[in-house]
Amino acid sequence: MIVVSDLAAPNETFPMPASLQNIQSLPLSHGVPVPQTVPCIAAIDGGGTKTLLVVLGQDGTLGPVVRAAGSNPFDQSDWQSVLHGLLAQIPDTAAALSLGIAGYGESRIHGRRQAELVAAAFPQPFSFTGDVEMACTGAFGGQAGVLLLSGTGSVAWATDGKGNQIKVGGWGGLFGDEGSAFWIGRQALSLLTMLLDGRNQEDQAFLAPFAGAMGLPLDTEPCGTALLEWYGALEHPRASVAALTRIVSDLAEQGLEPARRLMHQAADHLSEHIAAAQRRFPETRLPWSYAGGTFQSRFLREAIAARHGAPVEPRLPPVGGGLLSAARLAGWNPDDSWISRTAAILRDAGLTS
Repeated sequence: MIVVSDLAAPNETFPMPASLQNIQSLPLSHGVPVPQTVPCIAAIDGGGTKTLLVVLGQDGTLGPVVRAAGSNPFDQSDWQSVLHGLLAQIPDTAAALSLGIAGYGESRIHGRRQAELVAAAFPQPFSFTGDVEMACTGAFGGQAGVLLLSGTGSVAWATDGKGNQIKVGGWGGLFGDEGSAFWIGRQALSLLTMLLDGRNQEDQAFLAPFAGAMGLPLDTEPCGTALLEWYGALEHPRASVAALTRIVSDLAEQGLEPARRLMHQAADHLSEHIAAAQRRFPETRLPWSYAGGTFQSRFLREAIAARHGAPVEPRLPPVGGGLLSAARLAGWNPDDSWISRTAAILRDAGLTS
């Protein structure tokens, strides 16, 4: 039985280890755990806007599956509560856990706190990586390739299949994240403001459909005022700005030239991630694959494919890469047939992009 729950039920908390007394306990909705007689593994895939826990029994039983808010410590101030709440959902029969969290490894302080939190709440072996490394493991099943991840941020992770790995991009919204959903949303907002104050006279066709899709007035002065009010009221600005990418992509697919140009610019930036990774492994051909919400855009996928060929369909979704790592950590035998079975299980549960 598969149960997907949200961390939103009121008046329900879990006991907190003494070492985590400064972390607020997060209300939870219970999923149905793997039967207590069945050994299982767990994986947590965390980004800037959402975090997913998946538990997989050795017999193929799936559950609980729990979705929560983002857990990137650079984006979310309550990341500790999110992780602690998810860890509380893992059955006692879990033999291993793999976590892939955006931002992991970019700060020693955050990395230490993340590891300490997990160690205090989960007594069995666990591994901790960044979310893009987890996604790469899932996409290629440990074989050579470059995984391009574009969600709130953007980054690529490449491996030559021989144990050598590199990261390209992933510098965050201040230094980089070119081609990410946040970058696209910000570029769209910048174009909108230039249209509103007259700096741009050439892309007027963008103003009405984009502002209208945002629910803003179409007249210049009230639109500017409403835009500032919209931004000032945001609780999670990066995530909200990133969500505007869907509007830009839809307009691009409808043929609106300014939107097409923005999406092509994003594709150019993301394509350079792939090219840079290939230059680092000149002796190994690197197929590319993708993960992250930005790639829901067919326009973006096709624009990158025009430069680098068709992408490889991920063998497993990002959280599946975590399950693969956890299975190895637990001493299971996750061979090709296991990967195929797990992919089918996750696909049937709607956990594949």
